[in-house]
Amino acid sequence: AALCSIRIVRKVPDLAENFMGSAASLLKEKHHGVLISVVQLCTELCKASREALEYLRKHSVEGLVRILRDVSNSSYAPEYDIAGITDPFLHIRVLRLMRTLGQGDADCSEHVNDILAQVATKTESNKNAGNAILYECVETIMGIEATSGLRVLAINILGRFLSNRDNNIRYVALNMLMKAMAVDTLAVQRHRVTILECVKDADVSIRKRALELVYLLVNDTNVKPLTKELVDYLEVSDDDFKEDLTAKICSIVEKFSQDKLWYLDQMFKVLTLTGNFVKDDVWHALIVLISNAPELQGYSVRSLYKALQASGTQESLVRVAVWCIGEYGEMLVNNISMLDVEEPITVTESDAVDALELALKRYSVDVTTRAMCLVALLKLSSRFPQTSKRIQAIVVQNKGNTVLELQQRSIEFNSIIQRHQSIKSSLLERMPVLDEASYLLKRAASSQATVSLTKSAPSAASGGSLKVPNGAVKPPPAPLADLLDLSSDDAPVTTSAPSTAPNDFLQDLLGIGLIDTSTAGGAPSASTDILMDLLSIGSYPVQNGLPATSNIGSPGQVTKHAPGTPQVIDLLDGLSPSTPLPDVNAAYPSITAFQSATLKMTFNFKKQPGKPQETTMHASFTNLTSVTLTNFMFQAAVPKFIQLRLDPASSSTLPASGNGSITQSLSVTNNQHGQKPLAMRIRISYKVNGEDRLEQGQISNFPAG
Repeated sequence: AALCSIRIVRKVPDLAENFMGSAASLLKEKHHGVLISVVQLCTELCKASREALEYLRKHSVEGLVRILRDVSNSSYAPEYDIAGITDPFLHIRVLRLMRTLGQGDADCSEHVNDILAQVATKTESNKNAGNAILYECVETIMGIEATSGLRVLAINILGRFLSNRDNNIRYVALNMLMKAMAVDTLAVQRHRVTILECVKDADVSIRKRALELVYLLVNDTNVKPLTKELVDYLEVSDDDFKEDLTAKICSIVEKFSQDKLWYLDQMFKVLTLTGNFVKDDVWHALIVLISNAPELQGYSVRSLYKALQASGTQESLVRVAVWCIGEYGEMLVNNISMLDVEEPITVTESDAVDALELALKRYSVDVTTRAMCLVALLKLSSRFPQTSKRIQAIVVQNKGNTVLELQQRSIEFNSIIQRHQSIKSSLLERMPVLDEASYLLKRAASSQATVSLTKSAPSAASGGSLKVPNGAVKPPPAPLADLLDLSSDDAPVTTSAPSTAPNDFLQDLLGIGLIDTSTAGGAPSASTDILMDLLSIGSYPVQNGLPATSNIGSPGQVTKHAPGTPQVIDLLDGLSPSTPLPDVNAAYPSITAFQSATLKMTFNFKKQPGKPQETTMHASFTNLTSVTLTNFMFQAAVPKFIQLRLDPASSSTLPASGNGSITQSLSVTNNQHGQKPLAMRIRISYKVNGEDRLEQGQISNFPAG
């Protein structure tokens, strides 16, 4: 009966209040089968109804504490024993219900604190069943308003998990510690050494998760020792892991460095070890910083020259070193601006030119590096006049280069060296100090634009950000994190989250990752033609100036497509020939063509006598939410044998709560009437509080005839 009640509550949540009293009273049962079913029923009731949640907080907490105490302290019972632990399944169900009841409720949390501490300290961790209970106990402690001492106990359990030989246990411990960072950072910091060891684990999943956790652990006080550990490991890490590790180290150094010298030292180490994995914006930022630190320019060029001699195979290292040698070559040769920590090095003018010539030959394929080498050589021809002839000979070698950029630089630079001696020195002075503030703003704007193209906007169903225990807030987890999340056994819920994507109808509708090559103000006909061709829709008729695949918003106004992340769908699914349909001349009932949590679309049909292949549809859109939808736009695509015309919509604003609707007429002509049915793929875009939303689907339930 309890299991049947669970199904009823899931299907009809409004009936939850009918089961509250019975569920609470059944918690006094002794049979474990009844108990585990009733506990699950209580959990479903809490999800279905706020009233049920409050009722069970008052009437079931003591019963749950008694159940958990009895099952924890019970003697050996062969029918419930698993690896020496009595009924771990009941343990876990009760702990999950306690988490639901205690979340956000201090009184309820206070009642369960003692029993949670007892379970956490008494449960053995040498068996998998015991580890499962301990993990669920930690989840519950982190999910309720627990005392600080209890939270420290929970994090210490996770610390023990990190020392376990089982990869799965270590992985879930790292996952849980990432959540715990929002609750008690200091307690997690105590396990920093163990977490760092996990970064060196043989399992790639554990390495990546541990690296993300270490990144969260970094602060102003521990940044230097943590960075040293990560840089030391960078040298021996696998190539597959170096890209992630390099990106995190660079991000940590940029974010937390308060000392420019320390920043330079760490970046030089990273460039030397994994320069091939350093992204362009990172070494660009390094050059900007060197430009703005005149007291460290000599130290930088000498350090980079030594690194270049030791490891000239790292691309980003070569680029930064080449730029610095070109700008500050005389500081390198004359040991200008020496720091106390430095030892003098002997570098001649010829040695500096040798370094650039070697880089030019070594990176014969990389146009950017070769172009930078030519510029640096040109600058050295002014700083070191005695090497001018040799530099000219090196530059001239690229006069016949097939790459136009290098050929042009070679010819122009040769002309400067040979014919323009009078202006060469002023022409080749050091670059002015680069504006660090404007560069950082530009970089931040570029980064923000990239993020806005890739991240999904929170759906109406999810309500934006997710609440973490004790009032902390974290963003919704990425899909990969959801797949690997072992914290819930609930059935997955699919939501059509609106998102942002390039403004391209073909890309959005087909859900394929094409590059948006359209330019501002360009005509959209090219992508529409490609769409027609790919869908085999053929030529589309133009009636009243409107193509078959229309994007009409408000009356008489052509509206741009709302941005959205395309979903990979089969546009041709359901458009294949089926059994011929009879020609039925009868009344056509209206249908609900599309319905979501946000809006509902219905179709009414009308046919002209003697023209069975032609159908006029009247679409009506109703808003099911309490928020007005703006910039409303309906689009449709049909197969080749159907012609479609969309009339302008009655409005572009859809009132909230069904207080009004938008209507729009469609005329379709089925050229294979009686042989193939009508089918249509639709796309609806709108804005909610200024946020772009997108919904799409396929309609194939048109009435026969």
